[in-house]
Amino acid sequence: MKKSVPLNILEKWLKGWALSRELPLPLKYKSGYMIDVGYENQKKRYVFSEPNDDYIQLSKSIDQPWIYLKVCTSADELKDILPKKWVIQPQAYMMSAYNQMSFPSGCLSDYYKLEFENYNTTFVVRIVTKDGELASIGRVVLVDDFAVYDRISTEANHRRNGLATFLMKELEKIALANDVHNNFLVATEEGKSLYQSLGWEIYSLYTSAVILE
Repeated sequence: MKKSVPLNILEKWLKGWALSRELPLPLKYKSGYMIDVGYENQKKRYVFSEPNDDYIQLSKSIDQPWIYLKVCTSADELKDILPKKWVIQPQAYMMSAYNQMSFPSGCLSDYYKLEFENYNTTFVVRIVTKDGELASIGRVVLVDDFAVYDRISTEANHRRNGLATFLMKELEKIALANDVHNNFLVATEEGKSLYQSLGWEIYSLYTSAVILE
């Protein structure tokens, strides 16, 4: 597991994150990056590969709510670094898979069907019921030689049916069809177990902090 993520990897992942949401691409900010998100509950995000002096100085200078600081380190480490005004979010994980994922055998139930969409270099896969109800959705964004997997989710009433696994299989097919084999994502604690079962590894810890209103 890396303690500091190379900037070229961080930049590619952030580009994928922004393209997935049709937001402005990341801009260089000192030793990190900034994305002008523009959401009510997330105005900007600053992302650093490590909690260095640039990160610490920025944390002291910001007083506005809903500006996120994100860094490749543990939540525990930030408790001793950040001013008290910052609320540290639950631990997340930057994960990578450089080989094909390992999927259990099986196929999608006849109750479900697949839908596909693409924009920019973002490919969207939806699993919907025969009645058109959304059951699971995810995206893969191709950035140079990287496939960035983003916003993978399954609706509560459709969980434990293997849909997220099947969804990841379809997203990987898209990456492989474009000859992209370097896979990256950021996972929650809950999602980490699923991805590890498919062959993903933790690349770095990843932690967010925000000032609330």
